[in-house]
Amino acid sequence: REDGMALLTVLSSDWTNFGRKNRRSFWLSAVFASFLFTTKSWGQAEPREYEVKAVFIFNFAQFVEWPSKAFADENAPLVIGVLGENPFGPALEEVVRGEQIGRRKLVVRYYRRIQEVDACHILFISKSESAWLESVIAELAGRNILTVSDAEDAAKRGVIIRFFREKKKIRLRINEEAATLAGLKISSKLLRSVPIVTTRKE
Repeated sequence: REDGMALLTVLSSDWTNFGRKNRRSFWLSAVFASFLFTTKSWGQAEPREYEVKAVFIFNFAQFVEWPSKAFADENAPLVIGVLGENPFGPALEEVVRGEQIGRRKLVVRYYRRIQEVDACHILFISKSESAWLESVIAELAGRNILTVSDAEDAAKRGVIIRFFREKKKIRLRINEEAATLAGLKISSKLLRSVPIVTTRKE
C-alpha cells in the first residue's frame, strides 16, 4: 500500500518541483507499485500513463549495464530516444532534466525513422512503428541499445522491455535473450520482478 501511495504521489506532483533525489530513490518503489497501481479511467487520464512510463524509462538506465564501447568517452551523455510518434509530450524531458547517471548527463532525442538513430542507449519505439517492428529490431542488430515499447507482443517480437496493461495496471515483460544479443546486462533486481519471455520464432 505504501508503494502504491508513493506512485500516486509522483503522478500528482509537478515534475519540475519533484526533487532529483526523490525521483532517483523512487525507483524500487515504482517497480513494485506498478503492479498495484490502478487508475479509474485510462481513457480520460492517458497522459498519466506515459508519465509513469517516463519514470520507468529514466530508471532503466540505473538497472542496465552498457559496455564501454557504447559511449564515445567517459563523459558522453546517455541518450534516450523516441522513435516515431511521441506519446510522452513533455514528460520524458521533464523527468530527465538535470539528472545524471554517474558522470553521464541524460538527454532525450526524437527520431522519425530508424535510419536517423545515431548515438542512442535507450530507444522507446512508439506504437506508430508497430507494423514494421521486426524491421526496426533487425536494423538495430549488433548495437548496444535497450529497446522499449508498448506495441502489441513487443517483447516476443524482439524488443527488450515491453510495457503493457493488465486489469488497468502497468506491467513489464523482459526479453533477456534480446538484451544479451544487444550486449546489455540487466540487473537481477529488475529481472526477478517481471516475467521473462523469448523472441518468437517464425
